Amino acid sequence: MSVTGSGGGGQPLPPPVTGGDAPVDLSGFQAARAVLRIRPFRRLWGVLSVAALADWVGILATAILATTLVEPAWAKGVAFGGAIGIRLLPALVLGTVAGVIADRFDRRYTLFVCDLLRFLLFASIPLAFLVGDLPQWMVLGWMAIAIFIIEAITLVWNPAKDAALPNLVPRAKLEAANQLSLIVTYGLAPVAAALMLAGMEPLLESVDADRAWQAGAAATIVALFLNAASRLATGLVVFFGIKEISGRDGVAHVEQPALLRQFVEGWKYIGQTRLVRGLVLGILGAFAAGGIVVGTAQFYAQSLGGGNATFYLLFGLIFLGLGVGVGLGPWLIGELSRRRWFGMSIMLAAIGVIVLAVAVHLSIAVVGALLVGAGAGMAFLSGITLLGGEVGDDVRGRVFAFVHTSVRAVLMLAIAVTGPVAGAGGSRMLNLGLAQLSVSWTRVLLLVAGVFGILAGRLAFRQMDDKPGVPVLADLWGSLRGRPLSAPQPVAWAGLFVVFEGGEGAGKSTQVTRLAKALRGQGQQVVVTREPGATEFGARIRGMLLGGAHGPAAPTPRAEALLYAADRAHHVATVIRPALTHGSVVVSDRYVDSSLAYQGAGRSLPVEEVAWLSSWATGRLKPDLVVLLDVAPEVGLDRVADRGKAPDRLERESLAFHERVRDAFLDLAADEPSRYLVLDATLPPEEIAAAVLDRVGPMLPPSAPPQPPRAFDVELRSIVDQELERRG
Repeated sequence: MSVTGSGGGGQPLPPPVTGGDAPVDLSGFQAARAVLRIRPFRRLWGVLSVAALADWVGILATAILATTLVEPAWAKGVAFGGAIGIRLLPALVLGTVAGVIADRFDRRYTLFVCDLLRFLLFASIPLAFLVGDLPQWMVLGWMAIAIFIIEAITLVWNPAKDAALPNLVPRAKLEAANQLSLIVTYGLAPVAAALMLAGMEPLLESVDADRAWQAGAAATIVALFLNAASRLATGLVVFFGIKEISGRDGVAHVEQPALLRQFVEGWKYIGQTRLVRGLVLGILGAFAAGGIVVGTAQFYAQSLGGGNATFYLLFGLIFLGLGVGVGLGPWLIGELSRRRWFGMSIMLAAIGVIVLAVAVHLSIAVVGALLVGAGAGMAFLSGITLLGGEVGDDVRGRVFAFVHTSVRAVLMLAIAVTGPVAGAGGSRMLNLGLAQLSVSWTRVLLLVAGVFGILAGRLAFRQMDDKPGVPVLADLWGSLRGRPLSAPQPVAWAGLFVVFEGGEGAGKSTQVTRLAKALRGQGQQVVVTREPGATEFGARIRGMLLGGAHGPAAPTPRAEALLYAADRAHHVATVIRPALTHGSVVVSDRYVDSSLAYQGAGRSLPVEEVAWLSSWATGRLKPDLVVLLDVAPEVGLDRVADRGKAPDRLERESLAFHERVRDAFLDLAADEPSRYLVLDATLPPEEIAAAVLDRVGPMLPPSAPPQPPRAFDVELRSIVDQELERRG
């Protein structure tokens, strides 16, 4: 059988688990393939892959070039930190308005203009190197100015790109899309480090000090020309090949309020939203610790008895770990809440920093570097996925800009302070018996960074925890086994409420009948019901809503939503709550999520308003388990046609309508994984039924002694039996 769950906080469904001899997708490969089938995202991902490699080569080349110009060690630390820091400095100048620009203008045009400007600036730097009569200080000065302007432009480009990504892929696939983006953005850093180690480092070692400048300049020219070409390619592909990046409605941002008002509203949103506050606090703490690692990296390599080769190795391993964390993290933690995962990932990275601080040998430092990278990768993935899934499109650019700006400012401060401190301090050998440890300011700073990272991760965890009272380690262990713990809920009824959801032709009625029969065979009191039409009052509403070919005129979308809410309010008050209070198992064919999917996504009504209406109608009554039978609309509609009966009004809707409905169901399942079981509806009915019973079994209330059937139970069984007979 194929059983699919989903992780918390906006993550996509994990890989399907198949039965028998079918292969099991443990790597998330199928999820990646599904995202790459989306043409606009595939095009963006392709050009960003090339641009990311060029960026990393350029960053390393310019930073190493700066260190060839100065002596002694502390000055090299300042030069290396300064070369990195100048890329972060623009955050203090333009960061406050970058998000407003990203939210205010059409993002396709914004990205294209930014890339065109970066192409021209990147190309101008190697041209300055090639002008033979320019003095060295003038070339370096222009390089610093150009990089400053480039990074200022990037401050606008980054939030525009991050904010546009949720417009290219369904929300249920957002985590997989972010995985692929981060893998190429940061996973290519080890490749860049290897290229520098194989190319620039031997070049610098083969020449004397007087010629080191010329050798470093030659490598930098090549790297920056690659930067320029990659940015031109990115801009052209975005502008001519990804028109969807402007937004799903194809319309750029219009009727925008004043720029100052947008800026104030963005900051207010960040300050007043608990989730965003927790994310920002955790990200800033993690990057502050990361800045200390970067600032001390060259001196740490020396404390291990190595040189630039050791530095390149550790640098590459950190980003290799980051790629592993991004690529395998979601599969590893399974259904663990992404809000919890975020704080725990930060603490894992901090533990890696502490391992680096106390490492007595390169082999131990390798473990620490991998832990730092893996923790940082998982934290970054969960963080941006939560932001992309939870933050509205109208303010998303400003939120991402705030994150990017804050991260750059914290990184710059950490690198600027720790580089000179680590370089100025001496070291002392401490004899540990079996090994010797070089104690220096570098290791002290790393230890402080690790402790600070743990505190930041804990603070973020407490701000964002969506399972208060649930033991963390037990929840993690359960998630690794595919059985995450649920947050304790106040006991409101003695029974169990199970809902079946899905698109047309998914087989909900069949599975409702199978589950009810199996549970009654176990001695459970079962009430089978449906929406709309479970009561006499609801049956009249059903006729208005789903009238066949000769039914009544179709209601408007808002009227339709109100009719469903009216049916649901009566249904809950007269059927569901009494049955649950009595201790019965209520099995319903559709409930609130159908309104969110059909009227919210299908009819394009504001989902928040539909959710509020349903919550008010039901008195906030939620099912204990939602079984989502997922089927491609083409398959489901073919099943409907094969029944040989006239389709109802919803079944006659367009394929695009049903595709929106399906994506909405998957998004809802991704938001609340502890209450969802997502199954492949194309599997044999008996396999689906077995999977449902396996999930429902541990949730059942104690079996009650046989009792005479109640009036409403008999009525509901009769209604459902008639409907099943009608559908065949």
